[in-house]
Amino acid sequence: MVQQLPTEPPVAGDETSTLLGELERVRAVVAWKTGELGAAGMRATLPPSDLTLGGLLKHLALVEDDYFGRRLWGRPLGPPWDSVDWDSDPNWEFRTGAEESPEAVAGLWRASVERSRASVAEALAVGGLDQLCRDASLGGDPPSLRRILIDMIEEYARHAGHADLIRESVDGLTGEGPPR
Repeated sequence: MVQQLPTEPPVAGDETSTLLGELERVRAVVAWKTGELGAAGMRATLPPSDLTLGGLLKHLALVEDDYFGRRLWGRPLGPPWDSVDWDSDPNWEFRTGAEESPEAVAGLWRASVERSRASVAEALAVGGLDQLCRDASLGGDPPSLRRILIDMIEEYARHAGHADLIRESVDGLTGEGPPR
């Protein structure tokens, strides 16, 4: 995976550009933390956890498709998610992400991010940040696009911290991106 420089959200932007800018920034941090590693680096763990960078990246691909496809638009999850028996293997994406090649996992994640960007653009064109999701799993009321963007930023920020610790244990890499 080619290293991406994290971009900063606008300092005094409107709400939409600030939320989208922050989501892109934390996506770029995760891409950098998981980039340019071989299979051993993507499978490394930091005991006592069994979390790997490969599993984390595949999990984020699932979360992208779930939030911006299924939750936002009510679209069924496609491959590879639609063939998983989640009841018998609830951590499937973490387990298989550690087993697959770094290129396969990164490609799956990048494709999920591109689908998410298209879904968000569609929602912004139709109803802006107030666009309500088709899924009402958060307390019974359908969340707005604004809410799921905030949830995704939190998801990425939390996992960026995990990625930071694992990556540092692999090769000493620290920080949010290459020096500018």
